[in-house]
Amino acid sequence: MTIKTILLIEDDLFIGEMYSRSLSHEGYQVKLVKDGSEGLKEALTGTYDLILLDVMLPEKRGTEILRALRGDGDKVPNSRIVVLTNFEQDEESKMAMQSKADGYLIKADITPRRLLEIIKSFEV
Repeated sequence: MTIKTILLIEDDLFIGEMYSRSLSHEGYQVKLVKDGSEGLKEALTGTYDLILLDVMLPEKRGTEILRALRGDGDKVPNSRIVVLTNFEQDEESKMAMQSKADGYLIKADITPRRLLEIIKSFEV
């Protein structure tokens, strides 16, 4: 699967802009959305190869978005979803998210370079 289009749902302006710039510089088409409601709407109406989804968002949490997209049938079957969080999840919540997502990353551990490596690993 070739990844060309990325939806980045991230409310932290610094992180969102940093990831967006790095990904755009590598040739990806990136749409940055800063709140959960807009992110869910964009995920359902747009066409994206990859959705990078923050957990802690205003208006609608990432867990709600993940449930809406993958909970009752896969509403975005052609998209991979990677959860990004700095929020320490209890093990049960973490396992539930991982079962619906294609990846689960702790933002504090992910540099833009590492994020690019992870995205490229999906393209194999």
